[in-house]
Amino acid sequence: MSKNKKDHFISACATLARGEAGRTGDWRAERPVIDHSKCTPSRTNKASCYLCWLYCPEATVKRAIPVEIDLTYCKGCGICAAECPSKAIRMEAEDQFSSTECPAPEDEARGGKKGRGTSRKGSKAKGR
Repeated sequence: MSKNKKDHFISACATLARGEAGRTGDWRAERPVIDHSKCTPSRTNKASCYLCWLYCPEATVKRAIPVEIDLTYCKGCGICAAECPSKAIRMEAEDQFSSTECPAPEDEARGGKKGRGTSRKGSKAKGR
């Protein structure tokens, strides 16, 4: 018998693409804020829970200790806060934060071309 067994209960597999829709962090109304004293992985220092990571539709939650949220691509939908069993994530009004708390991604992350596919004016990235 093979050591690598196929799991017949998995019907679909996909790789999440962080920020596939482009930068969204500059137009959201609310942003998630994590209270690490309540967050299960941060509190226990064990890789556990991560429901925020599992349910995030934009794949902006980093499954790490401590849990991090990439605010550059977070659209502020609040699903992470709703799914958190320990209520460690709360949504706060975006206008109470300074604009420097959500910096633009590094040029390397965008293929070295400044601004490619990140315009808020509705333009689309070339070649997609």
